[in-house]
Amino acid sequence: MNPNLFLLALCQGLFLTNNVTFIAINGLVGLSLAPVGWMATLPVMGYVVGGALSTGLVAKSQAKWGRRVSFQLGLLVGLLSAVLCAYAAYTHNFALLTVATLIAGYYSANGQLYRFAAAELAEPSFREKAVSWVMAGGLIGAIVGPNLASKSKGWFETPFMGAYVALTVVAVLGMVLMHFVKFPPVVEKAKGSSDGRPLSEIMKQPVFIVAAVSSAMSYGVMNLLMAATPLAMQVCGYQFSDAALVLEWHVIGMFAPGFFTGHLIKKFGTLQIMGVGVLLNFVCIAVALSGTDLNQFLVALFLLGVGWNFVFTGSTTLSMTAWRPEEKDRGQAAINFCVFATMAVTSFASGALVTTQGWTWLNYGSLIPVALIALSLAWMVWVRKQST
Repeated sequence: MNPNLFLLALCQGLFLTNNVTFIAINGLVGLSLAPVGWMATLPVMGYVVGGALSTGLVAKSQAKWGRRVSFQLGLLVGLLSAVLCAYAAYTHNFALLTVATLIAGYYSANGQLYRFAAAELAEPSFREKAVSWVMAGGLIGAIVGPNLASKSKGWFETPFMGAYVALTVVAVLGMVLMHFVKFPPVVEKAKGSSDGRPLSEIMKQPVFIVAAVSSAMSYGVMNLLMAATPLAMQVCGYQFSDAALVLEWHVIGMFAPGFFTGHLIKKFGTLQIMGVGVLLNFVCIAVALSGTDLNQFLVALFLLGVGWNFVFTGSTTLSMTAWRPEEKDRGQAAINFCVFATMAVTSFASGALVTTQGWTWLNYGSLIPVALIALSLAWMVWVRKQST
């Protein structure tokens, strides 16, 4: 853990503070402003759709100006979008809130690259641990995000407007910290040098396919259940403080394992740890289906977080073997596009399912993405056996 990795881990924590706060409040604000109930999670969906649409722009800015400038641009957009969200809440404008979260997706597309940047700040032998440690910085978001949403939601007469205002301060702190991170300089390409393989060729590799499916589906099932949890708990009669507690432990589960996931991957293997993550996702769904007591919500969401960490950290490590250095911007953008596209679908589906079919059927639907991850891992094992 060098100073640059430490600062980047703090930036990851602030990024997750933004994400968790958005998840905690956007569905509820959306529900209070939306014309009909099933549209409640459109602001959550707007955030991830904006991220998907921004992946290409972010890849170009990273290639042209380097990591730091691109990350600072993302933080600036995060600041401005939080201001716009606060104004949308104040004016009770559902359409503006959705547009504001769409714009905020540019910040999310940048933040999703922090984990790849971590690998560039460490020696090759420390790559897995560097990714894991920076992701562990998300613990800041786990603790600060739900509490920030809970404490600041009443700052103003308009509910939750204060939470959006608080996120402007989070963005400013991120910009200050990012200023001091020293990333490797952008290497100018020699005239006539190769840009590497076409993206289509990179994406045809089994290792890329499995990394993309695992990244996207792990985020998909996590987002499907997490985005719906505040709504489901409200229907069950719980207070917002209870939902904030459940989300806090969920995000602790997402990022606390980061202190040792990298070590586990090096010791037992990437696919093995990802397999454990899949198993934890199945257990999470079983607990969620067993009842709607507060402890059942809490345990299910905690297991969901740990399972996500194992699968997502493993798929990030796996993906970095799919491209050469000159291909990384395209490869990383493609992976993130798959993640955001899946999150967009699940963000909308979570609100639609939980408000029309209920919490139980939402959990049954979550079995599909988990099964897809399991099948992709089994295929990767088979491919590797065939090549030996």
